[in-house]
Amino acid sequence: MTIHSNNFGPAPLTRIGFLLFPGFPMACLTSAIEPLRAANEIAGRQVFSWSLATETGEDTAASAGVLFPADASLAEIEGLDCLFLLSGPDAEFADPVSSPGRLRYLARHGVTLGAVSGGVFPLARSGVLAGRRCAVHWCYRSAFEAAFPNCTAVDRLIVRDGCLHTVSGATAMFDLSLELIGCALGADAMNEVACLFQHPVIRNGSVRQKVPVLQSDRTVDQMPPAVKEAMSIFSENFGTPVCIRDVARMAGISPRQLERSFRAATGLSPGEYYRRQRLEAARQMVLYSWEPVSGIAHAVGYASSSTLTLHYRKFYGVTPVQDRKRAFLPAGGMTSRQKGPETLTEIRKI
Repeated sequence: MTIHSNNFGPAPLTRIGFLLFPGFPMACLTSAIEPLRAANEIAGRQVFSWSLATETGEDTAASAGVLFPADASLAEIEGLDCLFLLSGPDAEFADPVSSPGRLRYLARHGVTLGAVSGGVFPLARSGVLAGRRCAVHWCYRSAFEAAFPNCTAVDRLIVRDGCLHTVSGATAMFDLSLELIGCALGADAMNEVACLFQHPVIRNGSVRQKVPVLQSDRTVDQMPPAVKEAMSIFSENFGTPVCIRDVARMAGISPRQLERSFRAATGLSPGEYYRRQRLEAARQMVLYSWEPVSGIAHAVGYASSSTLTLHYRKFYGVTPVQDRKRAFLPAGGMTSRQKGPETLTEIRKI
């Protein structure tokens, strides 16, 4: 029930599908559907419809353990305007030939394909993202770039590249649903839905993602300009580390000024922050990719896997190999990150 009474003009029905993989983040689904449901109520008719699918047509559980019934299998779905993939970063197709082929078929026949959060990984595995730009959540970016060098990861909430729409996370999906509502029913309806859910700011999809600063309660965009510029330089130069003097020059200040500013803003020196950033990137690849440790070391600028292992163990208390095993094979035989396909319980390329 809506407080306001609005007279909205006719809008064609938009049919949206969600392809769910085992362990998908439930917040991404509810953030997509609830605004659309509210828009239907405000309009007094069905402007949006949605259906849930899984690769096999079987019900699947979200990351929180809640079971969701499937309306159809991937092979059976039809009549959609768009299909969004929802998963963790480790999702794989049970049928690695037919299922990606089905997605490519849908794309060729006018269905907009999209992915939310970790869903960008199976979408990339289908081949449709090759040579395309896509939004990748900051906590998966290093792992994604290592796994899919032919895709361009972009630090934005939402990226549209032709008929492909990728969304970085749950609240960004809420923003995309608001945008769909605005396109169908106008800005008044979009604003009313946002207010119903107390969504204070309707964000443009081109806004950068909020990225936390190590050991701080602030985000990168809240840092002083020179520190923010240095952090950006650091994040773009993992494979071939840059020296702090060059970073200071590019940021437009002296090395001593950069040191003082960094310590004041983060409690760390620029070099310490940079090293921890590279270790965070390494851990992403340990946990969210099958890249061997030697390849991970090279990707984050370490001369050898032994040096990376030494620093990794000092910071995280375990070696990369132990961390990967612990993540995938904890006590009880279930994966700690809600893996679905049984193939992921076999540790490969350690």
